[in-house]
Order: sequence, then structure tokens, then C-alpha cells
Amino acid sequence: MIEHVDIAIIGGGPVGASLALGLEGSGLSVAVLEAREKLEVADPRALALSQGCRLTLERLGAWAALAPDATAIETIHVSQRGGLGRAVLTREDAGVPALGYVAEYGALVAALAGRLLVSDATVVTGARVTDVAATKAYAAVRYQRGGAEHLLTARMAVLSEGGRALPAHMRQDKDYRQSAVIANVSTQRPHGRRAYERFTPEGPIALLPLGDDYALVWTTPSAQVEERLALGDADFLAQLQAAFGDRQGRFTHAGPRAAFPLKLTLAAESKSPRIQRIGNAAHVLHPVAGQGFNLGVRDAWHLAQRILDTPRERLGEAAMSNAYAAERRVDVLGGSLMTDILVEAFSNDRPLLGHARGAALALLDLAPPLKTLFARKMMFGAQAW
Repeated sequence: MIEHVDIAIIGGGPVGASLALGLEGSGLSVAVLEAREKLEVADPRALALSQGCRLTLERLGAWAALAPDATAIETIHVSQRGGLGRAVLTREDAGVPALGYVAEYGALVAALAGRLLVSDATVVTGARVTDVAATKAYAAVRYQRGGAEHLLTARMAVLSEGGRALPAHMRQDKDYRQSAVIANVSTQRPHGRRAYERFTPEGPIALLPLGDDYALVWTTPSAQVEERLALGDADFLAQLQAAFGDRQGRFTHAGPRAAFPLKLTLAAESKSPRIQRIGNAAHVLHPVAGQGFNLGVRDAWHLAQRILDTPRERLGEAAMSNAYAAERRVDVLGGSLMTDILVEAFSNDRPLLGHARGAALALLDLAPPLKTLFARKMMFGAQAW
């Protein structure tokens, strides 16, 4: 077993794998510790991948494997139930081949794992990390594998999407008291590569084109989620129809349903520059506007670039850590603030706010420069202009 590396990545999911691939060919020793026995997962959840994320996956050599299973988003229709105003964003407005793509989480894991396993990183599966600590000189990662305890030291350890959950005193949480009900649904009309973001008093409803159908993300008050999951298909589709409307004709079929709670989580800054957090180990966002995963991939890409620009003997020092934090601050805080404002401003039925929302959507739709700027921030992050 390896005992020391330059970079230890805890979590071999999409964000951790992206970081490892971003360091490929650098000459640095990189180890990826993954709790699962295999780098695969049967998970049909849909992820919205921005155009910027697609470009990153291309640079990492993973997009070609994912592309056959991804559906392009060429148009995004944004509206509110019970109020005027709507905005339509198109790929032509933004000057890109697509505004984004939709793929199942399992397919994304497989595409990145295929590249990771033939890269120069050392991948250790079945490794359950039990502790990550740091001294001035190195980070120490303790993990269990095959019934034995192991210790790996590194110049720097990175907790990625698969990193262990942060204790309460190391994070800031905001509970939206909402859950996302997810399912694949069919509609009378073909989706034509159009996605929808429909704001309702309960929270947003997203329809994302996936294959021939739609992936549904339906924000539901947590107190009502079990009741919604227990509905028969006919009643579930009837409630969805009433909430979403008939822009796609009738909803004709719903697949298996699941739910997960929604919250905003931001990690406190690490006390040691030798321990970094990226992806869900650093921030968890509400799924409105589909920014969470894309933010994690940008974390991985920027951290990889910062590592490559740092001499090996300086890896994990405060100067490098501070530079990375400063580089990511606008994107992380901007993305979290934007999603939080959208949830708070649109998840209610207050008349005055309804008029203001309608005016804002109409203004966005009638001002091409504003629409282009908004689309670029969705695709490339809060720092994009």
C-alpha cells in the first residue's frame, strides 16, 4: 500500500475524479481513496451540466464517453405560476451549441471512472476514510480497507464530493424545509431539447430533457413529501399538471419516484491549508438553476490549475491555499447567493412580489444583453462576463 503522495483525494466521485484527471501528466503523485468497492453506481438521477462543464469534461478526456448518453438543452423557458412574465433563453442568444446538457449521474460516474482508471493516479477502492488531520508539514489520512487500518500522508489532502460529512461546527446550514421529488416523466409533446424552470408558491419545478422524456425535479414542502411520494401515478400526474400547466400538453407517464431534502450548506474555512474541500464537501446548493454540481467541477478545475502552478515543495502551504480561496470566492458566494435569492423570492404567493417577479422576467426577456449575461453566468459561473 502507498504511504505518501503529493495529493490525496478523498472521494472518487465525479468531482474528485475531475481533480485527479486535471493533474494527469504533471509528475505529481496523486492517490484517490474511494469508499465503494468499484467506481460505478446505478443511479438514474439527472444532472444538469452547463456548457462550461462540458468544456471541462472535454479537456479531461471524459466527454466522448458521456456524450451518447447526454441530451442537449437548446432552450430554457422560465415562468411563474399564477403571474405574468416569462423569459426564454436560447443557445442562439448565448452563441453556443447548447446551453447545457442533461445526463444520468451513473453515466457521468462511468465516463469519468473510465478515464480515471487508465490515468497515472493511484486509485484505492474500498477505502473508508475515518480521519483527516494535518500538521505543518503534511496531511494525514487514516482509512480502513480489508479489515486493516492504514495511514496515508500527503503534502495536501482534498475532501471532494465523496468526502465525509462536515460536523455541525464546521459548516453553515440553511434548511429550506423543502425536498426535491424526482422522477422521469413523459409528455404528449416532444421536448425539442427545451428545459423548463417553473416557479410556484411551493418552490420551483424543473423539467430537464433526458432521452425522449423529461427528468422532473419538483420542489415540495418537506411536510408533504411522503404524501406526494405515496400518490398513485394518475393522482401524481394530475397534481403535476395543475402545478406546471399544459405547455407540454398532458403528462402521460411517471417513472419511479424518490426524494431528498434541500438545504444550503457552506463549509467554514479549513484551519489548515493542507486540507482543502471541493464539491459537496465545501458547498451544497438548492438545485434551482442547476448550479451545484457545475460549481463543484469548477472547484476541481481551478484547484488543479493552482496545484500545477505551485512548486511541489510549496504544495499545501498557506500562500497556495489563500490564493485558491480568493480565486473561488466570487463564484462560490455568487452561486450560493443567486440560488438562495431565487428560492426565497419565488417560493411564495405574495401579490406584490408576484408583480415584481413578472416584471423582472419580462425585463430579462426584452433585454438581449442582460439575457446573454445571465446565460453566461449560468454556463460559466458567477465570475463570468
